[in-house]
Amino acid sequence: MAGLRSVLGGRSVAGQVFLLVVVIVLLLVVAAVVALVLQVRHDTTQEARNRSLAVAETFANAPGTVEALESPDPTAVLQPRAEAAREQSKVDFIVVMNTDGIRYTHPKPDRIGKKFVGTIAPALAGESFTEEIEGTIGPLVQAVVPVKNPDGRVVGLVSAGITTKNVGGTADRQLPLVLSAAAAALALATAGAALVSRRLLRQTHGLGPHEMTRMYEHHDAVLHAVREGVLIVDDGGTLLLANDEAHRLLGLPADAEGRHVLSLGLDPGTAELLASGRVATDEVHLVGDRLLAVNQRTTDRAGVPPGSVATLRDSTELRALSGRAEAARERLNMLYDAGVGIGTSLDVTRTAEELAELAVPRFADFATVDLFDAVLGGGQPDAAAALSRVALSGVRKDAPLYPVGERIRFVESSPQGRSLDTGRPVLEPRLSEAPGWQAQDLERSAQIVEYGIHSLITVPLRAGSLVLGVVSFWRFEKPEPFDTDELALAEELVARAAVSIDNARRYTREHSMAVTLQRSLLPRNLPEQDALEIAYRYLPAQAGVGGDWFDVLPLSGARVALVVGDVVGHGLHAAATMGRLRTAVHNFSALDLPPDELIALLDELVGRIDQDETEEEGSAPVTGATCLYAVYDPVSRRCTVARAGHPPPALIHPDGSVEFPDVPAGPPLGLGGLPFETAELELAEGSRLVLYTDGLVEDRERDIDVGLDMLREALGRSGRSPEDTCRTVLDSQLTARSSDDIALIVARTRALAADQVAEWPVPADPAAVGEVRAAVTRQLARWGLDELTFTTELILSELVTNALRYGGGPIHVRVLRDRNLICEVSDSSSTSPRLRYATMTDEGGRGLFLVAQLAERWGTRYLPAGKVIWAEQPLP
Repeated sequence: MAGLRSVLGGRSVAGQVFLLVVVIVLLLVVAAVVALVLQVRHDTTQEARNRSLAVAETFANAPGTVEALESPDPTAVLQPRAEAAREQSKVDFIVVMNTDGIRYTHPKPDRIGKKFVGTIAPALAGESFTEEIEGTIGPLVQAVVPVKNPDGRVVGLVSAGITTKNVGGTADRQLPLVLSAAAAALALATAGAALVSRRLLRQTHGLGPHEMTRMYEHHDAVLHAVREGVLIVDDGGTLLLANDEAHRLLGLPADAEGRHVLSLGLDPGTAELLASGRVATDEVHLVGDRLLAVNQRTTDRAGVPPGSVATLRDSTELRALSGRAEAARERLNMLYDAGVGIGTSLDVTRTAEELAELAVPRFADFATVDLFDAVLGGGQPDAAAALSRVALSGVRKDAPLYPVGERIRFVESSPQGRSLDTGRPVLEPRLSEAPGWQAQDLERSAQIVEYGIHSLITVPLRAGSLVLGVVSFWRFEKPEPFDTDELALAEELVARAAVSIDNARRYTREHSMAVTLQRSLLPRNLPEQDALEIAYRYLPAQAGVGGDWFDVLPLSGARVALVVGDVVGHGLHAAATMGRLRTAVHNFSALDLPPDELIALLDELVGRIDQDETEEEGSAPVTGATCLYAVYDPVSRRCTVARAGHPPPALIHPDGSVEFPDVPAGPPLGLGGLPFETAELELAEGSRLVLYTDGLVEDRERDIDVGLDMLREALGRSGRSPEDTCRTVLDSQLTARSSDDIALIVARTRALAADQVAEWPVPADPAAVGEVRAAVTRQLARWGLDELTFTTELILSELVTNALRYGGGPIHVRVLRDRNLICEVSDSSSTSPRLRYATMTDEGGRGLFLVAQLAERWGTRYLPAGKVIWAEQPLP
């Protein structure tokens, strides 16, 4: 009761609020009643207008109205209708009149024939309208509507009206109810105001306005005067209050109060903490350049709205600590990036460039890398040799430092020279005061100082005990010189890069060894021969050393063998395997074997290599090898070809047309189990035979059929010479360096003229030996080779005699004049003669010995039906 009396007394804030609420509710009730009465009256008039207008328009447009007006007695027709309509529509009158306003109908018959009271001019103009007048039956609202005939002419008027008292009365009936509702609302509002005021009394502790004002002033003074930020956030994350210090520390906008903390532009960590409402004690947050210690507690206690209060404290010591932590983090990030970004390739120069690019501008304004020349080639560095600048990166391009490519020999007093000599980093904080550095190049040193570069760190590139070069870091934009902490960071950064540079150096050395081995295994010069005009190209792979190879081998009888092969893979193993196969082909070709037999022997050899390599732990077998072997005979113009898993050859006819002859494709070398087949091609003189490896026509981005079509198109528009053909093919086939080796041979055929070949059949008679000698003597005389007559007679005599004695018919002699004079004797026997020393008591056995002594070369070539014994003599 005491609280209620205090509320009703009006001395406290709660009492004043109660009285104010009661007065406001009372005013609202009075205003509601007045508004209701006015609204009812307005609605009454509007309803009268709408009803009278609707009745008048309905009657005017009713069927028969126009005809009644034009009848001799309109009243007789219209009066009953008007009264019936009036009773149904609940209006007070319906009056039909002519265009002069004379009534034809009226609820009171004595008014018929008299002039209508009201305005009819708008209706005569064809418009309907309503008006409020004081009529003969009291205040009313009436509507006047024109009656139009079919052609739109106004032939009469209809007026309907209703008195206000018949429509009104609603307000009188509703007013008691409204007053009762207002009284009830006033009672409820008063009770509610009393409850609210009582609660307000409890929350304000019965303080009056003066006491409340004084308490707020003290609160405001304390809140905004303290040098600690204070924020109050409700449980939804909305900022309710922030003092001046909080605004300053967090950089809050002026309208921050009332906005969600996540929309204030705070750093994510601080905003998340304030929005979460979780308890925090001295939690450190970096806000801009300030390091703030944040404490936060919840206000969710009995009688207190849920939310949180946070205090912010700016700490100078914590800021310094944060700066050191940020610097340490940046250094760790840079070292991590060095481990990831340096050494992405196995190229020494590129690795040095990556080091310089990483250091600028994160650590230094300029960075240079100088390496010994031997390191660039993969060799061991020589401490007495000069260095080459291989990388330079900077924030500007016009620095007066040694450019890339410059050969430098550092003096002993320079920081670089001391680093190379001691293997330790050197710090020169002020270059303008470093005479040892200036002694390196007095003119350039002065330019560097004048340019603004003022501090230097040099670190040797060490890989184990080897010093590969030196890295220099130069400071230009930041005014502070390098310090010892940065010296340690530079040493760690260069140490990580040195590992990558040393790996690249080792790879360069291994790659150079492999390239050297490969080059030594490939033919350096093509042998001299007249059967083919040859051009070739060899392009190594973009990375690594491959196993593609080719060769040109002169054979007996002026024939020439062309061979091209491919060993799958890259590196030393592929190059070594290629060398073994090329050597084997050389040896097998010396036996004058047909192409299919030579390929079969090569297949067997690769199988044995695979078997031997598999048995040795850690060795890799030949994962794949292909070969194509072709033998061209300039006498018959026939070319015999066999291939093992290799792309087919291309043939350019003398008319320029291109075809890929159908050469049976055997399996790759080393698989075994299947025979190899040959194809025999007859080539017109001037034809070009094109042999190649799959790197020319096959690529990761295109199918081999597409590559063959491109090759066909390039060959079709190439020049006639083999050199032009090679150039055109490589220019058109390669848009970039291939990922595989490419070997290409183009051979244009020649033919021995008929006057360069002489041949005779030999009858099975010992006397025929003399006839052969005589025929050869005459032929040599025609060729102008009389100097070779004696030795040639001896060679042919012995070979023909052996064929007659040990061979079988038919016997045939052929002499060829090419680069050498070639004598051939063929018979049907497959027995091969052999060279031996005859004893003193032997009657024979000395003939082949004489042949070997007189001829430059001799040998046996087997045919499908017999053999050929041949001997070559150099032309005088």
